[in-house]
Amino acid sequence: MLSLPWRPGSRTLLLLLLGGIMLAVGAMEPRFFTGTNLLNVLRQSSIIGIISLGMTVVILTGGIDLSVGSILALSVLFAASAAKAGVAAPLAWCCALAGGAGLGWCNGFGIARLRLPPFIVTLGMMGCARGLALLYTGGAPLTGFSALFRFPGTGRFGGIPVPVLLFALAFLAVFVLLERCPWGERVRSVGSNSAAAWGSGIDVPGTVAKAYVLSGTLAALAGLVLMGRLDSAQPSAGLGYEFGAIAGVVLGGTSFSGGQGTLAGTIVGVLIMGVLENGMNLLNVNPFSEQVVKGVVIAVALVAYGSLGRRSRVAG
Repeated sequence: MLSLPWRPGSRTLLLLLLGGIMLAVGAMEPRFFTGTNLLNVLRQSSIIGIISLGMTVVILTGGIDLSVGSILALSVLFAASAAKAGVAAPLAWCCALAGGAGLGWCNGFGIARLRLPPFIVTLGMMGCARGLALLYTGGAPLTGFSALFRFPGTGRFGGIPVPVLLFALAFLAVFVLLERCPWGERVRSVGSNSAAAWGSGIDVPGTVAKAYVLSGTLAALAGLVLMGRLDSAQPSAGLGYEFGAIAGVVLGGTSFSGGQGTLAGTIVGVLIMGVLENGMNLLNVNPFSEQVVKGVVIAVALVAYGSLGRRSRVAG
């Protein structure tokens, strides 16, 4: 299994990579370092960033969640349907969050209680949730929402885009859960050695299930941001977002084996992806070439991490 521990060496490498990419893009396109564009990078990164927070927790338990994109789409349809039925926007948002939490609980139940592999369970949820979204809408998007309903994606507060504020609030909430609450220690213990965690009295199934509930809830929150930005609830929304979130988490140094990783690393990983995307947009790079460049950067970073890890083990 791939292991990318968050050591001082990898932290320095990651920050250097982010700084190097920013300087390179800024040298080629002066508009990159304007305040408006930097804020735009944060806004563009907010959706994948919010999803990546939940993905970090899931991967720390030693699992993976391939269903976040489909949960995003189906949860948004819950909110859109409620809004179309005349429900107030705040209650409709709660419908989406509750839907995301419920779908996440289904994942957690299958993995923690039925002891099925996370890959299989979340892959199944990915297909089921996407299929239900397409069946419900007939493949057509729901459109025409109030300004308040679109507020999570289009609003501003104190001049800062609401998606950026939601990203920051979600980070603080997950940070407190992961770094300041006993549950965070249990998450890492389960990911490091589930048998030892059982032996020490940790509720392993409960801890794992809550991680997937958190992931589903954050996917729904990201969906509200996306829906507000597009002014539509689309059954195809979030397609492929799971791979973007996993890339950000792994690039940020979280171990696929579980137990090791930080939210701060995930944030830097997501920002690297956001800066790359923004820079290539400014430079009018072919969209297909963007995928190649991002893939190469991730591969190079992973190879470098692997090299650092081997050197650290040899030195240790």
